Amino acid sequence: MAQAQSADRLEESTWAWRRTGRSCVDGSGYGSCVRVASPAAVLTAAELLRGRSWVALTGAGISTDSGIPDYRGPTSVRATPMQFSEFVGSTDAQRRYWARSYLGWHRIGRARPNAGHRALADLETAGLAGVITQNVDGLHGAAGSKRVINLHGDIATVVCLECGDRSARGALQRRLAQANPQVDQPQRLEHAELRPDGDAVAQDWQQFRLVDCGKCGGRLKPDVVFFGESVPKGRVEAAYDLVDDAEVLVVLGSSLTVMSGLRFVRHQAKYRQPVVIINRGITRGDDLATLKIDNGCSETLDELRATLLK
Repeated sequence: MAQAQSADRLEESTWAWRRTGRSCVDGSGYGSCVRVASPAAVLTAAELLRGRSWVALTGAGISTDSGIPDYRGPTSVRATPMQFSEFVGSTDAQRRYWARSYLGWHRIGRARPNAGHRALADLETAGLAGVITQNVDGLHGAAGSKRVINLHGDIATVVCLECGDRSARGALQRRLAQANPQVDQPQRLEHAELRPDGDAVAQDWQQFRLVDCGKCGGRLKPDVVFFGESVPKGRVEAAYDLVDDAEVLVVLGSSLTVMSGLRFVRHQAKYRQPVVIINRGITRGDDLATLKIDNGCSETLDELRATLLK
């Protein structure tokens, strides 16, 4: 029975291109899930990508090798992120967030691109048309990727909720330090104390002093999309355009738990276009994948780069 079901899934994976004039990719040669990044798995992914345009959709898993933990990976620590309604509706919530962010920025602000980010930048010469990232750490741009859509914003920028002025997060860190000389910045934060958005565990946040917008005195918010907040429409449309102009979607380091990323996988599946997922652990898009490689991003992208660029 299991073999028959597997055969049915493989038969259903015969992808027809959406646009007239494109050749078909026979998905019957690909497995629905490869549990290790064996040479055969990487070769299969390379076969699917070679000579075609493709787009990468990245999540927190691609940045873990830069020292930034993820929310839902195998080694992640359960955490409840700040909700947008909570942040805008309460001064105490803002004080708690900025106290935690003040501690977390010490590490997030110093994070550097890892081998996965660098490999992805190099793969622009092998058909990669652009990167759509759910991350807010800015590491794709720092690695040299030329076309990046920061779906959830940029943690290095701060926006005023009243006048809309944008300023550098580093400058805010200095202002917060001046306003809160009693708060010691830790030299090191453990994994359980840090969050992917730069949030960190903070004690005694009730005494933390907020600073206001330098232009209008309004409330400040990191220029990122909080949970419960909508991604700007223009940004979503740009991401769909990038996906539509490419032939293959490659998901890297995302569990696809939230709809902001999963919708692009469903969009590909709706039009029967190939989806490759590279992630440690299960994702919500596994049933829609042409190929699933259950492994880390850095090592798999390194192998993929070596295969496609040789």
